[in-house]
Amino acid sequence: MAGAYSNDLREKVMKAYRGGGGTMKELAKRFDVSYGWVRKVAAAERLTGSSRRVPQRRVPSRFDPALVRRLVAAQPDAVLSELRERMRAQGASISSSHLWWVLKQAGVRLKKSRSTPSSATAKKIAIAAKPSSKPSARSRLKTGSTWMRAACRPR
Repeated sequence: MAGAYSNDLREKVMKAYRGGGGTMKELAKRFDVSYGWVRKVAAAERLTGSSRRVPQRRVPSRFDPALVRRLVAAQPDAVLSELRERMRAQGASISSSHLWWVLKQAGVRLKKSRSTPSSATAKKIAIAAKPSSKPSARSRLKTGSTWMRAACRPR
């Protein structure tokens, strides 16, 4: 993921713009940035008086990773929807995508273990199954010489 441009670059571009170093489009080409970015920085400077970048922050999760670890330890084979229901029973409503993020932060993996024995249930094989529809006329024409005769036939 690309990072934000440095404050140094922002200040250089705005100093050149204020000093009459060219139009916004010319400055964008000279500093190898987009025209929209130069406009955005100039607008922010007009509003705030500073061309410096506003620091971004991530809001911390309200959910305790220890709770998730305890729930997974209580039933390691629980699926995501079961974990959500157990968290909801404890008063914590959470979306599936956010639960995945909390599980990742807690270091919990929901993967099958390769060391466990394979299932005793045999997989169904559809060798004797018949197709549900007949092949199209186009696919029937492509088999062998029939296709050639159809392609060479006068219309």
